[in-house]
Amino acid sequence: MIRLTVRASHIALALASTAVACPVLAQDLPNEPAAPAPAAAEEGGIVVTARRREEALVDVPIAVTAYSAAALEQAGAIDITDIGNTTPNTTLEASRGTNSTLSAFIRGVGQQDPVSGFEQGVGIYLDDVYLNRPQAAVMDIYEVDRIEVLRGPQGTLYGRNTIGGAVKYVTKALPQDPALRLKATYGTYNQLDGVVSGSLPMGNLVRVGGAVARLTRDGFGKNLTTGLDNYNKDVWAARGTFELGGYGEPVLVRISGDYTKDDSNPRGGHRLIPGLASGAPVLSNVYDSRGGLNDPEQEIEAYGLAMNVSVDLSDALTFRSISAWRKDDTATPIDFDALPAVDLDVPGIYRNEQISQEFQLVYDSGPLSVLSGFYYLDAQADTLFDVRLFTTVAGFTAFTEADVDTETYAVFADATIDLTSQLSLSLGGRYTWDTRTAAILRQNYVGGGSPVFGGAGVKAGAPATDFKGSREFRKFTPRASLSFQPTPDHNLYASFSQGFKGGGFDPRGVGINAPDLNRDGLRSNDEIAQFLSFAPEQVDSYEVGYKGSLMDGALYVALAGFYADYTDVQIPGSVPCTAGGVVTFCGVVSNAGKATFKGLEFETTARLGRDLIAAGDRLSFAGTLGYIDAQFDEYITNIANVPTDVAQFRKVQNTPKWTASGTLAYSTPVGEGDLDFSTTLSYRSKTYQFEIPNPYIDQPGYALLDANLVYTAPGKRWSLGLHGRNLTDKEYKTSGYTFVATNPTTGALILGTNGLPGGGLGTEKTLTAFYGNPRQVFVTGTVRF
Repeated sequence: MIRLTVRASHIALALASTAVACPVLAQDLPNEPAAPAPAAAEEGGIVVTARRREEALVDVPIAVTAYSAAALEQAGAIDITDIGNTTPNTTLEASRGTNSTLSAFIRGVGQQDPVSGFEQGVGIYLDDVYLNRPQAAVMDIYEVDRIEVLRGPQGTLYGRNTIGGAVKYVTKALPQDPALRLKATYGTYNQLDGVVSGSLPMGNLVRVGGAVARLTRDGFGKNLTTGLDNYNKDVWAARGTFELGGYGEPVLVRISGDYTKDDSNPRGGHRLIPGLASGAPVLSNVYDSRGGLNDPEQEIEAYGLAMNVSVDLSDALTFRSISAWRKDDTATPIDFDALPAVDLDVPGIYRNEQISQEFQLVYDSGPLSVLSGFYYLDAQADTLFDVRLFTTVAGFTAFTEADVDTETYAVFADATIDLTSQLSLSLGGRYTWDTRTAAILRQNYVGGGSPVFGGAGVKAGAPATDFKGSREFRKFTPRASLSFQPTPDHNLYASFSQGFKGGGFDPRGVGINAPDLNRDGLRSNDEIAQFLSFAPEQVDSYEVGYKGSLMDGALYVALAGFYADYTDVQIPGSVPCTAGGVVTFCGVVSNAGKATFKGLEFETTARLGRDLIAAGDRLSFAGTLGYIDAQFDEYITNIANVPTDVAQFRKVQNTPKWTASGTLAYSTPVGEGDLDFSTTLSYRSKTYQFEIPNPYIDQPGYALLDANLVYTAPGKRWSLGLHGRNLTDKEYKTSGYTFVATNPTTGALILGTNGLPGGGLGTEKTLTAFYGNPRQVFVTGTVRF
């Protein structure tokens, strides 16, 4: 995929309210190809507002990668996961068994467990509003202004504290003139998308606008049991915006709302081993599945409102307010075993709601720039699911309801002072109060599924868990950076930042497994809380880097080296356990120990030449390279009730050692318009899906090849594009489920007499994988009025 990669400070994203767009974007620069190229390599450079003042990109320390609307459109980008292929040391993918839940990892830090109780390691933002949960966070790309990826801990300048990094999705501001835009897409697998957007000024100060998107695609495969398409897409989405002021006025008020309805079919996994009881063979098409669960029918609904206010109190002082309310509901059937039998079937419901408020006060005058802020979040995350093991014990179900509420306050500040004309110092800090309150119910049923999901089961004894509790976590996290610019075109910097993620309660934990310290067969709520809870984790991150604009702006280079100490690492998981004499499904969460991450990131763009083939043509190259040495230094697990360090046998999940991409772009005038061709080759080395290596489910290194051909008419009134994704039709795993027996120390699979993995849950055993998209070719057409 083709991308425009620019580097800016991690400060940039934090402070920008939705109402304040970057003053210059790549597509606004004259005589430049639509293909991606970092701004520093473009004529005139680019101006960013990273530290609440206009600065050249090379001036801003600490890296961010940004994708402009023009570059995303040129690449035919479909959703937010597309940018992961060309962002160093970053993984963005749809979570296992879902279409719209996001799993995100940056520099080794992330979280792929979507149930309530586990905070994400990477913050996802929609117009500066933090999304507390990953459900419905695989956002489709339409009417976007830019997408920005910040690597490393964030929090001294905005919003929620995030320990691994942040991804920001920023929608377009409304123009001052009437506008109407129509876009249609048709491609393989009967992909048919349509987007209608427009805006209208109502006087000199008021503008209203909106967009409606219909996004559809047939499946890449079939569910051979239910007959449903597998990996299909069926989405309605809409946005509406009201703006007052701006465009030179001292006050800007932006009120926006969004709605998404996803009725795509459930995504079924591909079994990697035959059915151990039925002998069902492995299917030849990796996009086919045989899971029989389709109740509840899958449905995802997400919506929200936000109000962003910016007031210039004086030439040097600006006040900002970001207020938001969001809600999403997901009903999904997940057939873990991917067979018709009810061997390990999990119908689930996710309900999330949040309100947030952020205030910022920005001072910028002379050599001093200061931002101070306050952030508040009140969020409820409820997860309900059955674990149906009917082939183990007829009609046996373990039902779990985990309601986890989060209330957090934070104050933060960051100041930058120019010590000399070449040397500047930034210091920042954040103090966070997190309160986590949980109500967790675990109840076994026999005779069918739980009544919550319409089952006929009846309660089997007392609840295995019926817990209510609350814990508070407090933390101060600092940041500092020093930047030296010997000339305006070169910047050397060093920084330190600390990240923090609060603890919580295991939403899948089984309270009866807690120790009975009173020896009377009754466990106190405090004992259960101690058993179910896990502590906060922390990252100390160090970075040094260089940015340079060379050869009169024809070459841009950004190089960063980082080192991070990661302590009290939270490792959530699900394992077979025994409850009521039945081998069932239990949560296991621990602060496993310590890890260190060290690596390099390199990004470059270059104008290779002009007028080489024809008058007015341009040739450019953009490249990225990421390297990370991520390893556990300590990983404590209980083996036969003895704490044992198994770090040498564990891997950091979803963190390939190498990530790389290269884009070659050529643009030439055709008549009065422009024809742009670009091709991108991206590479990711071996990826471990979980901390325990698994030769079936882990993905060896692979490369993806994409290409784009786009004609843009004079004045950009219309355009026509041809896009090819994964042109070599590479099959690659992105996630999966594994519930088979492993050696508790080494993690090696325990094989049965048939040479296949055995043990674990169910009689068929579960070892399934989900795959990235196959080859897709599609045509896009856009008309602007």
